[in-house]
Amino acid sequence: MTAQNTLRSVGVPIVAIILFLLFWEWLVWFHGWPTFKMAAPSDLPPAYQRHWDLFLTMGWQTLWRTVVGLLLAVIFGMILGMIMGFSRIMRDALYPLLVGFNAIPKATVVPIVALMFVGQHDFNTVLLAFMISFFPIAVSVSIGLSTLEPEYRDILRALGASQATIFWKIALPKTLPEFFGALKVAVTLAFIGTNLMEIVSPHGRGLGALFDSGRTNSDFPLMFAVLIALAFLGIVLYYVVVALEKIFAGWAERSPG
Repeated sequence: MTAQNTLRSVGVPIVAIILFLLFWEWLVWFHGWPTFKMAAPSDLPPAYQRHWDLFLTMGWQTLWRTVVGLLLAVIFGMILGMIMGFSRIMRDALYPLLVGFNAIPKATVVPIVALMFVGQHDFNTVLLAFMISFFPIAVSVSIGLSTLEPEYRDILRALGASQATIFWKIALPKTLPEFFGALKVAVTLAFIGTNLMEIVSPHGRGLGALFDSGRTNSDFPLMFAVLIALAFLGIVLYYVVVALEKIFAGWAERSPG
C-alpha cells in the first residue's frame, strides 16, 4: 500500500467523523435543545471527565464479554456452516430453523435468558452476544462451501485427495472472503447482544448498565457519551477484523477501477 493510499484510508474516515460531529453540534445549537433533551458533542468531554473510572471499568466488561461471545459464534458458526455446506440434507433441515430463530427479536429473549440463569450475568451476556451474532457466520460459510465448483472436488478426488485435504486446500480458502464479510457484520451484532443484556438485566454491568443509569437520572450527556464509547469499541473491533482479513484473505481484495 502506497503512502497516498494509507493517508486516504486513515484521513478520509477521520474527516468524515469530524464533519459528523460538527453537524451534530450545529443541529443542537440550531434547534436550541437543552442538555436534558439532546446532548451536543461539546457536552461529552465533561461527562467523560466525571465518570472516567466507570468508563474504563464498564468498557472493559462490555468488551471482553463481546469478544468471548463473538469467538464462540465464530467456532459454532463455522462448524454449523460446514455441516450445512457439505450436506444438502442438513442444509435443508437446518436453514428453516436458523431463519426462524434469527427472526425472533432478541430483546424478547433477554428476560427469558435472565430468568433461566438468574445471577449469572457474565454467562447471560456472553450467551446473548453469541446468539445474536452466529447466524451470519454460519450462513456465509454454508454458502461458500455449497457453491464450491464440483470440478475441483472431482479432480482432487481423482488424484487421491481426502475430504480433509479438499476442505483445507480448496473449500476453506474459497470461503474466507465470505466468512470475513459476515464477521464484520457479526461484530456489531455481538455488541448489540451484550448491551441488551446489560441494560435489561437487574444485575447488569458494563456500558449498557452505565447508559441505563444515565437514562434513570436523565443525564443525557452521560447517555450519549456511552453511545460514543460503544461506537468507538465497535470501530476498533471492526478494524481488528479488517486487519485479520488482509492477513488471511488479502488475495481476494480487488482495487476499485
